[in-house]
Amino acid sequence: MSRLTKDERRRTIESAIERLRERLAGAQDGWLFAQIAEQVANRRRELGLSQAELAEICETTQSAIARLESGGRPPRIDTLLKLAHALDCELHVELRPNR
Repeated sequence: MSRLTKDERRRTIESAIERLRERLAGAQDGWLFAQIAEQVANRRRELGLSQAELAEICETTQSAIARLESGGRPPRIDTLLKLAHALDCELHVELRPNR
């Protein structure tokens, strides 16, 4: 098994990051953030919270919550952590080997 050079590793990582960005930003069906957006909106309503109330708990704005729930913008990981805490949920991030 040959070892990658530093430049090859960098290109491999950059390529993987770009594929991930495309996938996360919805370039490939929008599956992940659409699912998260739906879960956030459903859980917020289940708890009887308005977007403004959730925003206050998460130290963000109501418009940021609205954008997230509409799938308008992928949330940062720190925002997801705040949302999970505010919604009394666990946040799971998982890495799986490529098939």
